[in-house]
Amino acid sequence: MKKLNIAFCGTPDFSLPTLELLHQHPHINLVAIITMPDRPAGRGQELKSPPVADFAKQHRLPLYQVENINREELILLELETFNIDFFLVLAFAQFLGNRILNMPRLGCFNIHTSILPKYRGAAPIQYALLNGDKSTGVSIQKMVKEMDAGDLVAFHEISISNTETGGQLYTRLKFQAALSTNSFIETVVNNKLIYTPQDPKNISFAPTLKKEDGLLNFTESSNSKISNQVRALDPWPGTYCFLNNLRLKVLEVESLNRFLKPNETSIEHGHLAVGCSDGTIRLSRVQLEGKKSCSDTELLNGLINKGGEIVINP
Repeated sequence: MKKLNIAFCGTPDFSLPTLELLHQHPHINLVAIITMPDRPAGRGQELKSPPVADFAKQHRLPLYQVENINREELILLELETFNIDFFLVLAFAQFLGNRILNMPRLGCFNIHTSILPKYRGAAPIQYALLNGDKSTGVSIQKMVKEMDAGDLVAFHEISISNTETGGQLYTRLKFQAALSTNSFIETVVNNKLIYTPQDPKNISFAPTLKKEDGLLNFTESSNSKISNQVRALDPWPGTYCFLNNLRLKVLEVESLNRFLKPNETSIEHGHLAVGCSDGTIRLSRVQLEGKKSCSDTELLNGLINKGGEIVINP
């Protein structure tokens, strides 16, 4: 059987399992890998390649590193000669213009880490956890000009555990993306693609997260909302509050059967406890500004030895 000519667009490590699958797949010919340029990184600000670029170089695959593929006329002219069957896009950080969307025989397909039309946008993994969802998944949709709005050609649902963090769910979904891609390729090979329009009544959005989104508001938030926020934003951007006017990263929490007023602080039994809108929550693992992470008991022992009041600042 003739192989499918595929162009892959991706950038971070999240893209690697899917890229590895495409590289090894017997029905796929990777004619182009498109990713972002090298960036300065680390203390020395030396140029560092994106993980997708490193993979392409390691396996001697055709690589294009560009800031905006839509503006690269010479590359676009070259891609138009490759008889590409479809583009596959995963965590690329660039939008594709109409010229590219219309270039391949079958079109361009984006792999998205939610069951669309839920959580269109940049942070679907985190928003599923922020909202306390019991499940999420991977969707593959044919790309159109509107963000994440194309017809679905595949989706696979997975459950979310009660203790799962953003980092853990990220890892599971990056491998699920590869598994979903494998199923998608089989439907293409067997000419069984089915296009299902998204239900506009069920659209929701997951916009880009900012560092400020990690600030915990004990006065207005419930126990479950605080817990979801801590899990969802681990490892980035992380959650925090202020203890004695010092920034306190909150790494783990648990509910306590104790009554405190919203934002009231208690240090009984070696627990750093704070009142929420509907109960009390323990900040069980924390990291005070300039210090290493530790349990709340260890933190309190150190602070109590120094004397003075211990207060969570609103």
